[in-house]
Amino acid sequence: MALAGCSVAPEGAGPVHDPYESQNRSVHDFNRSLDRSVVRPLSRGVSGGGGGGGEQSDLALVVVNFGENLGAPQQAVNRLLQGDLRRAGRNALRFTLNTTLGFAGLFDVAGDMGLPADDTDFGQTLHVWGVPEGAYQELPILGPSTERRTAGRVVDIFTNPLGSVLSESERRAAFGARIAGEVIDRGRYGGAVDSVLYDSADSYAQTRLIYLQNRRFELSDPDASPSEDDFTDPYEDLYGE
Repeated sequence: MALAGCSVAPEGAGPVHDPYESQNRSVHDFNRSLDRSVVRPLSRGVSGGGGGGGEQSDLALVVVNFGENLGAPQQAVNRLLQGDLRRAGRNALRFTLNTTLGFAGLFDVAGDMGLPADDTDFGQTLHVWGVPEGAYQELPILGPSTERRTAGRVVDIFTNPLGSVLSESERRAAFGARIAGEVIDRGRYGGAVDSVLYDSADSYAQTRLIYLQNRRFELSDPDASPSEDDFTDPYEDLYGE
């Protein structure tokens, strides 16, 4: 039902399909207010006030590693659904190594062994299956998205194998770790995010442009690394997607 709602841009609409701009701008204003009052101050406290993309503290790195490790099984499932057996196996191996040798994922042993993290989601799986991108959306708290990515978020809730084996308290701890990781990332890239959200003449249009450019680039060439010539900004999601 969610996929049936993915709209297709009309002929000649250009690279940005945003029929919900009025609603999106209202949500963007809410997200920016939330960032200004809660997320940005909290992220600066976690990162020590730097916010300039410097090195993370040891504690912050442990939290990020733990959260990323919990997502590895879900990423393996998505890679299987995308028909990418190599990356599916790599994600499964990363999870095994970091869970055992890395003390439940607190340390990125697999990364040190030459197995870097592989970020994917069901939205990318839908892209591989040929589902259209749909209209641009900005979601409360979650930030920039598209109709296809939003549908993928719903499915991702149910596709993590850990969801069926963790206890309720363990699931809450896992959720907290992921949220903490997003806040830490907000502090890590604070200077760049602030320049878009608070220094742009139209922060909504700038956020939309950056997100769509980076998301499309990531989906078209998952192995490529973004460069300054490709994008206005070096990371995919201004709100830690």
